[in-house]
Amino acid sequence: MNIIASSKDASQTELAHILEGFEYPAILVSTEYEILAVNTRYQEAFGELCFDREPHYCYKVSHGYTKPCDEAGEDCPLHTVRETGKKHRILHIHQTRNGAEHIEIEMLPIQNQRSETRYFVEIMKPIPLASGTKQRQTMVGSSRAFSAMLDRISKVSKSDASVLLLGETGTGKELAARAIHESSLRRDQPLITLECSGLTDTLFESELFGYVKGAFTGANTFKKGLVELAHGGTLFLDEIADVPLSMQVKLLRLLENRTFRAIGSTEVKTSDFRLICATHKNIADLISQDKFRADLFHRINVFPIRLPSLQDRLDDVPQIASALLQQMVPDREFVLTGSALAMICEQSLEGNIRELRNILNRAIVLAETNVIDQRVIKECLDADVALSVQQSLRTQAIETIGEWTDLKTLEHDYLLAMARAYEGNLTDMAEILGISVRSLYRKLKEARLGDVSSGRGA
Repeated sequence: MNIIASSKDASQTELAHILEGFEYPAILVSTEYEILAVNTRYQEAFGELCFDREPHYCYKVSHGYTKPCDEAGEDCPLHTVRETGKKHRILHIHQTRNGAEHIEIEMLPIQNQRSETRYFVEIMKPIPLASGTKQRQTMVGSSRAFSAMLDRISKVSKSDASVLLLGETGTGKELAARAIHESSLRRDQPLITLECSGLTDTLFESELFGYVKGAFTGANTFKKGLVELAHGGTLFLDEIADVPLSMQVKLLRLLENRTFRAIGSTEVKTSDFRLICATHKNIADLISQDKFRADLFHRINVFPIRLPSLQDRLDDVPQIASALLQQMVPDREFVLTGSALAMICEQSLEGNIRELRNILNRAIVLAETNVIDQRVIKECLDADVALSVQQSLRTQAIETIGEWTDLKTLEHDYLLAMARAYEGNLTDMAEILGISVRSLYRKLKEARLGDVSSGRGA
């Protein structure tokens, strides 16, 4: 495997061999953007380079550009390091064996004894579960908002800081949590997830802390809690805002000292885990309503990351849609026309990626060929409109029934008051109401006041 360009410069050759000591793919670059050497990890991740035929330039190999990144409207780490003389870190989309992927770049200057920068070492760290084009991951995109989110994920992954993922439903918070875990030093340990929404106090406590045999009715065996299972790894609490208020104090105690007790046990255990939480709700509002503890919020809100909605990254919709189609039908290639994509982008997409996935699922069923055009998408969207109208009619019906119920209540009370005033004399009551005695009797019966003529009333 040829990993070093031909050169008579002994220092350059020595530096090339040093690249093998890096944990991640790395290359040696000249001040003129020429790749002089690569390590074995680079060849495995990005493909082999042959140095015997022609020079290779980083902007051409990594991005397919014909000129340096800074001249192509991109941030160029080499240019920045050359200007500052200090190492620089940036997030870029690189071409890999799997297509375009987000890569964390760290550029280091190599200086001589006169403090002149002679070479650059570029270290490339892939971000798990993130792609710049249609891959099997659903965490796909290249927009500025998406890249900014990935940049924060990349930064926090190196630490053990607690992370709070914020964003609308369907923006990919679970996948972001997995990306943080798999980029961290705990990646070889388990990622344990607990969906907090809909859990009662007892169920939340038993899931989190576990229980011993006989702790309560139905506890026929010993069960380890998720906190214990997460030891050494990451604990992901999805929809943290839905944790019952009575359980929040126990969760706070766990986070403060990492100790817990299984239900029914007196043994105090410890667990070393990294915490990631997620919610689509406004916790500040819940705190003001006394539905969420402020001290717990400050404990989990060490490093917040907001996931952009699809409306904030419409440029990514074509890539996301293509990736979703590949996931749903891996053995058949579907093509979305430009007009179909434009129609999708015109929607509010409040359900974000989940809503987009639903639209595409319908499109796969409705499309007569592998081409999904505007007509197919319109048919998919019409189904949502019909459902919305149906729901609206149902709501109106419920409201009408409510109003009708109120009117019946008023009528009942009015007839009862009149019956008492006229001491059950149906003839006088019917005359005042302007209806027949027979009609009045029927109304009294419907209102369950059929015996008021006897003076008893209901």
